[in-house]
Amino acid sequence: MPRRPACQLAVLIVSIILLCGCATTGDPRRPIPSRLMPSPTRATQLVVVLPGRGDSIDALLRHRVAELVQRQWPDADVLLTGLTLPYYRAGEAIPRLDQQIVRPALGRYRRVWLVGISLGGLGALLYDQAHPGVVHGLLLLSPYLGDAPIHREIVAAGGLASWKPGPVRPVGPQTFQRELWRSLQQWRQRPARTATTWLAYGDRERFRAPIELMSPLLRPDHVLMLPGHHDWTLWSTALPTLLERAGGSP
Repeated sequence: MPRRPACQLAVLIVSIILLCGCATTGDPRRPIPSRLMPSPTRATQLVVVLPGRGDSIDALLRHRVAELVQRQWPDADVLLTGLTLPYYRAGEAIPRLDQQIVRPALGRYRRVWLVGISLGGLGALLYDQAHPGVVHGLLLLSPYLGDAPIHREIVAAGGLASWKPGPVRPVGPQTFQRELWRSLQQWRQRPARTATTWLAYGDRERFRAPIELMSPLLRPDHVLMLPGHHDWTLWSTALPTLLERAGGSP
């Protein structure tokens, strides 16, 4: 399947998300803000954290994300990023993530991971779609996966495995979510990705239904559903468990 430019897809996704009326700061003319939290030992891997729609580096610090990671993976440097909505809106999120953060890290670390929270989970999936196999693994916390109409279509078809997305079409306001789900459907032919992806979500969160369309793509022990909502109470509990499980991966 020909790849669609990640920047076009990101712009279209954000045009819909912005209807929620939630504004975030960030200047896409500048490099992605970031803060490196060094490993307490010799680092062999890098964990890049992509925030949710309403979060920032300060929020990631406040919720002690780096500490949660390094408690489980003491050999990890943690890079907290300010990859916020303006970067997606300007079409800069995925290119800058690749050029500024991921590519330079590949020569320095044995593994590079993406931790994506909500909108950041979508960012991690977009990155993998544009650059398959470049990062070692994905840790997805309540990823945003689009809107209800495409989800209802997949459910009516009997699930993602039996869903027929139709011919590949140019990415546009009416087609981008279909192309995103088409790429997820193709994960069945990408065992290396499904073997290195972990997913967590809450039993009472608003994204539960679409996440459960995606979750059968993964091994059962790579999927974690916990009591809770779409918030940091859930994610602060889920992240250590995902890290513990992923720590035993090949």
